[in-house]
Amino acid sequence: MNNLPSLEDLRLLCAVVHNKSFVATAKESGASPAYVSKRIAMLEEILQVRLLHRTTRRVTVTEDGEIVFRWALRIVEDVEQMTEAVTTAKTTPRGLLRISSSAGFGRMHLAPALSELAVRYPSLRIQLALLDRPVDLIGEGFDIDIRIGGESAPNLMIKRIAANSRILCASPAYLERRGTPASIFDLEKHDCIVIRERDQSFGVWKLRGPKGVETARVSGPLSCNNGEIVHQWAIAGHGIILRSTWDVESSLRDGILVRVLPDYQQEADISAVYPLRLNESAKVRVCVEFLQQRLGDKGLLPVGDEGYRLKKGIDWPMES
Repeated sequence: MNNLPSLEDLRLLCAVVHNKSFVATAKESGASPAYVSKRIAMLEEILQVRLLHRTTRRVTVTEDGEIVFRWALRIVEDVEQMTEAVTTAKTTPRGLLRISSSAGFGRMHLAPALSELAVRYPSLRIQLALLDRPVDLIGEGFDIDIRIGGESAPNLMIKRIAANSRILCASPAYLERRGTPASIFDLEKHDCIVIRERDQSFGVWKLRGPKGVETARVSGPLSCNNGEIVHQWAIAGHGIILRSTWDVESSLRDGILVRVLPDYQQEADISAVYPLRLNESAKVRVCVEFLQQRLGDKGLLPVGDEGYRLKKGIDWPMES
């Protein structure tokens, strides 16, 4: 191999893989699709492998391309971190910050907060992806994933943003029609609106109550993978839901939903999760700290990490 790939070409490859399109990458980078295609072709020539399958509708990665893509991600991130270490980026956040979260929380709380963050740090370019599925943080190239409940892989950092729990709710009309459950086991006789969203087990509700953690297997005529739709179905009287306090608080306050089995809840704290290799990134640090402060102002009660570790009894890697 006489030549080495350029850093810029590796950046373009990462962008094409993320966007699955030469046209979208060209718009994002301010270049022409022909230029992007030419640079990828030159990269393939240097490496002597085919990196991408091109069709009229989309671009997919070859087996060799997947290997090069993962190395390119590491190389680009290493260069960015090196640059941060020797420039003002250590204290002045800048560059692209890719964040993922679930749709409901992202729309209601995260998007407004990030709008303020963008004003405060104009050198940041923020991309928010709302995904109601588990996220492969490193493989998909995200800097931060804002998670509701769930666990983190051992190679990831986690910082608690705010306290949260999931509670049982139903509309007054449903409870008048079907009666109010007296125990967690009564849930199995009721119409429960189940959801397949990120960390939640489909049709299995594990709740902590007076006797510790108990499990109910639930079902009903309606189910969905979107929490906002489930919330609306509950208001319409279709059944009982298990939803986060941040989601149903206003409905409970207005009386259109009523809490069921108030002695039971499911812990689902809001956390920022990010790769270990980014734990000294200024852009990640200021974002996480800002979200802790901003969401706390919204009543989501931020707490310190040490309290989180002791409360949960876990040994996830955590920043000091």
